[in-house]
Amino acid sequence: MTLRNEVMLKIYCTMVRIRTFEERVYKEFKAGNIPGFVHLYTGEEAIAAGVCANLRPDDYITSTHRGHGHLIAKGGQTDRMMAELFGKKTGYNKGKGGSMHIADVSLGMLGANGVVGAGIPIAAGAALSAKLAKSDRVSISFFGDGASNTSRFHEGINLAACLNLPAVFVIENNMYAISVPIGYSCKLVNMADRAAAYGLPGVTIDGNDAVAVYEATGEAVAKARQGEGPTIVECKTFRRRGHWAGDSQGYVEKEELENWLEQDPIPRLRKKLIEIGVITEQAAQDIDQESAEEIEAAVKFAQESLYPEAAEVLTEVYAPTPIPTAAEINPDTTDTKEINYMQAINEAVSEELACDPKAFMLGQDLRALGAPRGEFRGLFAKFGPEKVIDTPISETAMLGSAIGAAATGFRPVVNIMYASFLGVCGDELINQLSQMRYMLGGQLKLPVTVLGYSGGGFSGAAQHSKTLYGLLMAIPGIKIAVPSTPYDAKGLLKAAIRDDNPVIFLYHQLLLRRSNKSEIPTSEYIIPLGKADIKRVGGDVTVVAIGLMVERALAAAERMAEKGISVEVVDPRTLMPLDKQTIINSLEKTRRLVIMDEEPSTASAASEIASIVATEAAYLSSPIVKVCAPNTPIPFSPALERSWLPDEDDLIRAVELLVG
Repeated sequence: MTLRNEVMLKIYCTMVRIRTFEERVYKEFKAGNIPGFVHLYTGEEAIAAGVCANLRPDDYITSTHRGHGHLIAKGGQTDRMMAELFGKKTGYNKGKGGSMHIADVSLGMLGANGVVGAGIPIAAGAALSAKLAKSDRVSISFFGDGASNTSRFHEGINLAACLNLPAVFVIENNMYAISVPIGYSCKLVNMADRAAAYGLPGVTIDGNDAVAVYEATGEAVAKARQGEGPTIVECKTFRRRGHWAGDSQGYVEKEELENWLEQDPIPRLRKKLIEIGVITEQAAQDIDQESAEEIEAAVKFAQESLYPEAAEVLTEVYAPTPIPTAAEINPDTTDTKEINYMQAINEAVSEELACDPKAFMLGQDLRALGAPRGEFRGLFAKFGPEKVIDTPISETAMLGSAIGAAATGFRPVVNIMYASFLGVCGDELINQLSQMRYMLGGQLKLPVTVLGYSGGGFSGAAQHSKTLYGLLMAIPGIKIAVPSTPYDAKGLLKAAIRDDNPVIFLYHQLLLRRSNKSEIPTSEYIIPLGKADIKRVGGDVTVVAIGLMVERALAAAERMAEKGISVEVVDPRTLMPLDKQTIINSLEKTRRLVIMDEEPSTASAASEIASIVATEAAYLSSPIVKVCAPNTPIPFSPALERSWLPDEDDLIRAVELLVG
């Protein structure tokens, strides 16, 4: 048998396995044995099988919510897949992801995804890691026609094009986005024509012709391996089942359905293989039987497997955190120097880029400006374009590609600029970065550090002045650092970059502009995330202050000391994890608590801290007081902004009322 015929036979066997798996899944779902949402790949098998026949085990793929076929084609085990669909602990994701998030990271399959198009920027990030590693790996993103109308399509593919990444973007055009026909949602006849807008080659092929898929994507994969950049491949096909297993597909005309059923990819290839003598009719029946037996065994495995124990709901949220050495936490302070906040940020990133070959930085304005405030000036000249990567203005692509790079072994530092812009890439933050490790059953680490300016005080108005503390604290799976001094900023940022979990690192714009300096050791030091600091010792009242408010709380404490009021100022330094014990220990002494937070009070960090204290520190002698901003967006006018931001006088009034 020729090599080509061997490949065609392999593709055929893969297609039969996918079809057999999906039809059995449909049966089990209808019987009530599989919970949740199930999206079937029936009818589209030629695409996954044809594309993946060109791939090596170390190549990467990202998938859609219709991902069973992609994982089978990449070499996945049908028994572990079926167990995951049943919600069992022997499943690929330990029962934490289900059908829409099926994955096998060891095979380079970085996960199916319940969010349309979300895998596109992640695949670009995996391709970036392949390029940075100077390997010839490629990254494939499978997605439907509906995804090509999303921002992720544009931003992810544009980034891949700009950086000339080894990626292939495969549009599985099955003619419907849920129930919306492609002709309604796009005026193009061929979706791949959009490739021209990015300066990329684009091809449209019959997605039900497995050989055509194999050949077209083979050319695209070869180009990517040779450093010739991305390609968009559109495969026109049809899903034989509805959008999900409970969808009757009543919006499809009978004639259209019958026309597509006549083009079923499996009988087409089967007929061709028999005609050219690769297999006989009996051999084809044997393949059907082998697949049926395999899937029957997979169902039996799933049925006999145990469900996860209740305690497992708490596992895999975070990866283990590297433990700093004693010397790093308590360095030799014989030799010291003074630095300001901006220098602290720059030094932390510079030192980590220098010591870790897997660490790199990406974001906009890094090459020419070193970021808008200039805090990273000099890093591009020092490290070059492979360690400090300029990107388009594309927050979705920045964070999405960082996720893909982190999932494939790198340690990205993302300059998102303003904390407010985390809303622009909200899916990447809320549904991807914070949840992927958990949904995939702990199969990967996501060491992504996201840097952002936070806070008001410079007339930036509401879209450039948010802190987002409360919102971010409500997202399980991330850590949040909010340093108030140059010393803390450097030590916490180094810890953040080394952490194997996502860390949102927020530095206040006014602090960045301050000339205030900290004395720091000339030797390396780390401040562990989750360790608060008592900035001032006192006995009458505890003030927990966050970020810029620490500076204001300390100034107010000086003034109150003149009146005989002793204030203890606690700086959490990180909001997640929150060092609640240091706060509670302080309250055992003072029995009074005031929380000073720049955010509006409702659902803020102050509210969360107050809730924890109210629950766990019952010995308070008076109600908890919050000194926060009004429940409005931050205004532009300096006069209004000064009134909006909590200040020393606000804190003093609150404390004096509390202590009587």
